[in-house]
Amino acid sequence: QVQLVESGGGSVPAGGSLRLSCAASAYVYRTYCMGWFRQAPGKEREGVAAMHRDGTTTYVDSVKGRFTISRDSAKNTLYLEMSSLKPEDSAKYYCAADLSSTHDWKPFGRTWRAVTEYKYRGQGTQVTVSS
Repeated sequence: QVQLVESGGGSVPAGGSLRLSCAASAYVYRTYCMGWFRQAPGKEREGVAAMHRDGTTTYVDSVKGRFTISRDSAKNTLYLEMSSLKPEDSAKYYCAADLSSTHDWKPFGRTWRAVTEYKYRGQGTQVTVSS
C-alpha cells in the first residue's frame, strides 16, 4: 500500500508563498512518478505539476514560473513551492503517485496531464489565497 502524507497548506494573501510537502516511502521515489493536483469547490480536478522518476518535471501553464516541484531523496519527500499566489490558486492540493509504467506509454502520460489519473493520493491540504 502506498501512503502519501501532505502538509504545508494554509491561508496567505495574494502574492504570498507556501511550500507543500508530501512524504512517502523510499520505494515510491524509485519506481513511481509523482505529482500534485488541485480541486476547488464545484470545479474539476486539475493537474498542477508532475515529476517523473527520471526527474523530468512538467507544469500546467497557469503555474509555470510560479510553482516548482522538487524532491529530496534523502528525506523521501516531494515538494511544491508556490510563489506569487493568486486567489484562483485556492483549492485543496493533493499529492499523487503511480507506477510510471502505467502512464509512460500514454500520450502526455509523462506530464502534469496524467496526475489526476494516478492511482494513489494523499488526504489533501487546503490552500487559500485572499485578494
